[in-house]
Amino acid sequence: MEFNVKSGQLEKQRTGCLVIPVYESKHLSAQAHKINEATQGYIAQLQRRGDLTGKQGHWLLINHIDGIAAERILLLGCGKEGEIKEYQFRELMLKMMLALNETAAQDALLCITEIPVKERDHCWKIRQAIQAYHFATYRFDEFKSKAEPQRRHLQRILFHMGNRKEVTYGERAAQEGQAIVQGMEIAKNLANIPANICTPSFLADKAKKFAKQHPKLNCAILDEKQMQALNMGLLLSVTAGSQSDAKLITMEYRGAHKETKPIVLVGKGITFDTGGNSIKVPPHMIGMKYDMCGAATVFGVLSAALELALPLNIIGVIPSCENMPGPDATRPEDIVTSMSGQTVEILNTDAEGRLILADALTYCERFHPDIVIDIATLTGACSLALGPYPSGLMSNTQELADALYNAGMQSGDTVWQLPLWDEYHEALKSEFADFSNVPISSIGAGTIVAGCFLAKFTQKYQWAHLDVANTATYSSGPKRGATGRPVPLLVQYLINRCQA
Repeated sequence: MEFNVKSGQLEKQRTGCLVIPVYESKHLSAQAHKINEATQGYIAQLQRRGDLTGKQGHWLLINHIDGIAAERILLLGCGKEGEIKEYQFRELMLKMMLALNETAAQDALLCITEIPVKERDHCWKIRQAIQAYHFATYRFDEFKSKAEPQRRHLQRILFHMGNRKEVTYGERAAQEGQAIVQGMEIAKNLANIPANICTPSFLADKAKKFAKQHPKLNCAILDEKQMQALNMGLLLSVTAGSQSDAKLITMEYRGAHKETKPIVLVGKGITFDTGGNSIKVPPHMIGMKYDMCGAATVFGVLSAALELALPLNIIGVIPSCENMPGPDATRPEDIVTSMSGQTVEILNTDAEGRLILADALTYCERFHPDIVIDIATLTGACSLALGPYPSGLMSNTQELADALYNAGMQSGDTVWQLPLWDEYHEALKSEFADFSNVPISSIGAGTIVAGCFLAKFTQKYQWAHLDVANTATYSSGPKRGATGRPVPLLVQYLINRCQA
């Protein structure tokens, strides 16, 4: 799909489908007014007859109207005239894209930048519309013997800009939006692959192929012997019960001067999580192939950074293994030494994500990072705390937390900050080791306590933790699968860093 922008007189634009916003009031928008004049009052006539209500999300498709060059017009209802909320705009764009995809048009010209959204500019609207197209058309049918036929005629979408001076900004927004959805698609495709195929070795091979495709990307893979030499006891304790070898994947993108400190993204890569010897009950194993969504996010964000040629140094670190039961698997109450030298009493082997991340976060010290952000489907408690809307955010640096929060509000891929107070750290005290991986007795606040565990390994740099257990997937229903979050959030954060 090609996305771009253009300006010019609407009635003269040759396109398969022209999308015009209309409202519940009889008052026509500026663009609708121009089309109404060119068609000798046809739009107003539809309103008078009651064929065009303008209710939000309602639409009317009309073919071959005299007076304009477009083959079709899609009149998109925007509700009551005036500003609409961000989520309403996103819902509107999704309905519009679903409607467009049902037409036979090969290209479309959208006049959606004039729809007023509070404190949001044309560029934001273009990017949201591109993401809506991705949501409307994404399918994952790689493993179906007969893929369901898709009606997808659209090959190009253009966004109309009323002012020619805004075209350059619109082109950049289209480029950013396309890079983001490409990154989201990579992340979703990786996450949706079943665990019998998407193993740690599979992810490592994907990283190698990814690096071969991009000259600015270097890839290095550590195997278990190399991890043993680095004393990564926590990561190795998780993989001990699995027959699949663990991998520590590093991908380095150099878009800035060599001396510029990198931004390091650490993605949890548990390709399947049974809970280990603290085994999950069967219903809770459904969806555990998605325990590597953090790893998939790193691939997606790096893809967007490469596509946009961001002038940053970005390093992706992915600790990847399976968490399986077995004769060699770690037992509850085993004590293991981390790469940092700190000892951990493992009271629950199902709290494994924090263990592999802990060694990976210590490994990040060698890069002398500017900041480190880890992304993980870490705790089911995040859904209880925040529901399906914002991802959980914790940080040892308020400036970094604020920057991620702002990027979330800009992108619509939101986060909410949770505390890392000393009182929560107390819950991880152990009588026999430096600390435990879970509290000996439940105090609640599972998401926060997990963040406190990670904080013990991040004291040498600025760090933020994103718990995406509640946002990285649709857990049930016909949409079951990966969402591609938090790729938009992190790409927006990186874009903001470039503009600072």
